[in-house]
Amino acid sequence: MQIDLSDVISGIGADRTVSLIYDSDTIDAEGRSFPVIKKKPFELRLRNVDGRKLLISGETEVIIMHPCDRCLQDTEVAIPVSIETEVPLSDGKPVWDSPEDEAAFDEDHILDTDELIREFLYPQWPSKVLCREDCKGLCPVCGQNLNERECGCDRTVKDPRMARFQDVFNQMKEV
Repeated sequence: MQIDLSDVISGIGADRTVSLIYDSDTIDAEGRSFPVIKKKPFELRLRNVDGRKLLISGETEVIIMHPCDRCLQDTEVAIPVSIETEVPLSDGKPVWDSPEDEAAFDEDHILDTDELIREFLYPQWPSKVLCREDCKGLCPVCGQNLNERECGCDRTVKDPRMARFQDVFNQMKEV
């Protein structure tokens, strides 16, 4: 959704609240696209403070489908989004510290709310997603999901540093 901020930027002391919802059906992160399965509507507050700064604030939650990091089963993940940003104003125009800061805005004072939400969503992105706390993952030998059933594979991991000792024990068994 796009919002025209001209009235808030030009009006000293202007205060406006806009009801919106995240429009996109996917979120691109980690080099792939994740489907958005639930979007919560929220209020975005826009305030011009003394003609010096534009305050933008709001809170929402976006629920995506993400594969479990251990067993690859699709899992619902709720990502909270808390928007709190301050845009400096000079002579009725936004002043940007860097090009990244203006990603959600264009030169006609139009705010792309989806881009703004993504900007504040990425820092909240989970570092690890599990379908459940005690997820057993996949068998490294056959690939069976160990949450569903045991496969019976020998999953003992042998320490390669002990290989020479294992050779000695094997030679002694042969004698």
